[in-house]
Amino acid sequence: MQIRNFSIIAHIDHGKSTLADRLLQATKAVSAREARQQLLDSMDLERERGITIKASAVTVHHAYNGEEFELNFIDTPGHVDFAYEVSRALTACEGAVLVVDSTQGVEAQTVANAYLAVANNLELIPVVNKIDLPAADPEKVAMEIESVLGIPAEECIFVSAKTGQGIAELLDRICEKLPPPRPSQMDRLRALIFDSQYDDYRGVIVYFRVFDGPGLRVGDKIRMMGTGRTYSISDLGRNTPFPQRMKQIGHAEVGWLVAAIRELGDVRVGDTITLEVNPAEEALPGYQEPKQMVFCDFYPASGTEGSDFETLREAIEKLHLNDASFTYDVQHSEALGFGFRCGFLGLLHMDIVQERLEREGDVEVVQTAPTVSYMVDLNDGSTLEIHNPADLPDMSRVLRIREPIVKIEIICPTENIGDIMKLADQRRGIFKTQRFISEGRQMLEYEIPLAEIIYDFYDKLKSITRGYGTMDYEVIEFREDSLAKVSILVNGTPVEALSLICHRSNAEYRSRIILSKLKKQIDRHQFEIPLQAAIGGKIIARETIKSMRKNVLAKCYGGDVSRKRKLLEKQKEGKKRMKQVGSVSIPQEAFMAVLDQSEE
Repeated sequence: MQIRNFSIIAHIDHGKSTLADRLLQATKAVSAREARQQLLDSMDLERERGITIKASAVTVHHAYNGEEFELNFIDTPGHVDFAYEVSRALTACEGAVLVVDSTQGVEAQTVANAYLAVANNLELIPVVNKIDLPAADPEKVAMEIESVLGIPAEECIFVSAKTGQGIAELLDRICEKLPPPRPSQMDRLRALIFDSQYDDYRGVIVYFRVFDGPGLRVGDKIRMMGTGRTYSISDLGRNTPFPQRMKQIGHAEVGWLVAAIRELGDVRVGDTITLEVNPAEEALPGYQEPKQMVFCDFYPASGTEGSDFETLREAIEKLHLNDASFTYDVQHSEALGFGFRCGFLGLLHMDIVQERLEREGDVEVVQTAPTVSYMVDLNDGSTLEIHNPADLPDMSRVLRIREPIVKIEIICPTENIGDIMKLADQRRGIFKTQRFISEGRQMLEYEIPLAEIIYDFYDKLKSITRGYGTMDYEVIEFREDSLAKVSILVNGTPVEALSLICHRSNAEYRSRIILSKLKKQIDRHQFEIPLQAAIGGKIIARETIKSMRKNVLAKCYGGDVSRKRKLLEKQKEGKKRMKQVGSVSIPQEAFMAVLDQSEE
């Protein structure tokens, strides 16, 4: 039987999941009764938001020219934050189906995913989707694909994933054009783990693709080459798209295995499976480690109780098995107790992980404001990577602070270019190039500090372009700039949980926003409380919480003025003493209000 392994890649909302549904129906993998929209999006969260979060691998069969073909395809996410899922899927394939919306044209993530596929030496089949819509212009989009990606326009297949038009032609093209899997390079088994998930009853379920050797059978003793652990396979199968048990999974095929793996740390995505007897000597290349770009803290919402922290730890460990692209370390905060410092690929990734923790782990989470990582060069020649402003060493030891710079590609309508350039300039962007894509659409390329785009840059881009602008970014370097640590002082005492690193040019503006929020949240005390923002020893902003004043003159209904003055002087002395020994209690709501980066 001929085998073809491929991924479906596209920009977000260009119809990948709908196309996967039609491929399943066209190959009779699902009956009309079983069919439903976005069948491969198994999570409730994916259905609610209408986005794919996890890549899903499926095996179907198709007859072409009198031959039976086995098609293993992976439906991948489209958002830039889940590019790691796409890169993992492409490593397990020989080809890719590149889907482009005929009403939207080539978008930023279309370009990024196409380059990713070319870098993996995959054969590309361009597909122009949604040709049934009144606004569709497939010929124009085909010419866009040729001008931007260099794929001949006549190679494009016009389909409608909604009506099923062109699906049969696409299946035939996949069988005809995509290359077969490479022959086995050795007689010893090597299979690549490309995904895994945790089941409460069966333990860890491992998804793999066999690259070398005869394949796997039920009862085989296997060894994970990364960890050195050995297991016995109790169950083998593949998704068609529903789980189907198999006696064996052969060369170049994709499947899943269950081997009573109870420890979450025993399975690593990218590890190589080999047999215990006659093992392979060298592992498969695996995957490049993802580089986390956005960091924030997760704390159990009910405070510092140990049981809540353990529940959160368990939920994070299980989720990390299913999504290896985020990192976590234990963190302690005076205000919020024990929690985790987590690293993510982007803001949507952070949002999705938090929601999955709350749903799948049944734990309520308090999340702090996102920050980026910085490289700090010290006077002794060493370099330190910090993810939290509180970890910044004493400034007398710091030679320079370097921040991450991203190369950002923005595709937008021509009439919005002036506003987008203005937005990029406000965010310290450096203009690089401008390219003409088609009549009415252009691509801008900028270099912008990552810290300037992680909060609301994408939202502002969407509102400027009325939803038609798209962007894709990648970190290119860490660059020195005029950065400073801003410390927040409450009643003269620095509060490390509120400190931040920002550019000196907007340090005062950011500080004033934080102090005004703090002023609203902290209760008035019997004494005046100064709120200050400082860079080193220099105060750059100040707010004052006025003291509550008790009316000590209420009992003086007459008599000499000196009696009143004496009472006021006594009150003044008391307040002065209270200010020296009194402490300010900062409620948790104050931390959360400040950590919310929105400007009021």
